[in-house]
Amino acid sequence: MRAMVLTAQHEPLRLMELPRPEAGPGTLLLEVAACGVCRTDLHVVDGDLTEPKLPLVLGHEIVGRVAAVGAAVTGWEIGERAGVPWLGATCGSCRFCTTGRENLCDEARFTGYHIDGGYAEWASADARFCFRLPDDLSDVEAAPLLCAGLIGYRALRAAGSGERLGLYGFGAAAHIVAQVEIGRAHV
Repeated sequence: MRAMVLTAQHEPLRLMELPRPEAGPGTLLLEVAACGVCRTDLHVVDGDLTEPKLPLVLGHEIVGRVAAVGAAVTGWEIGERAGVPWLGATCGSCRFCTTGRENLCDEARFTGYHIDGGYAEWASADARFCFRLPDDLSDVEAAPLLCAGLIGYRALRAAGSGERLGLYGFGAAAHIVAQVEIGRAHV
């Protein structure tokens, strides 16, 4: 398969031919339709996030179709549309995982950092961390929701239902949250 690969930090990605990943136990094999570019991807390339798996296929805003379902995976069918976010795997049993704060797990692994991501024709992902995507969004529209959308939603949910919401640092997550809040105000 063709993939854009980071072979060393501070270097450009290289177009390479890699073996197509498999749908191993607990994973889905996706034919990638779109993958967004996040600032975190640039942090990996620039060396701001140290110790990535190298060589590495970047990309954690993956939208694709299930091409194969690994052993022990239930609830997914070939042909379904799936999204893959930054959080790619956790231990599932620590105090963070058992209280809905999986992103703080000491054993967390991240897509496009520890796990090959979606700047490729195919990607394999832990089925527990994949999302079903609605058909009313295009692949390109859905991709950024798998990072900035999730971050913004989590922050908005944590903020509760106060009268005001302050947004600090106006990146993609804040941009999406502002649109959600404006939409709520007009309902």
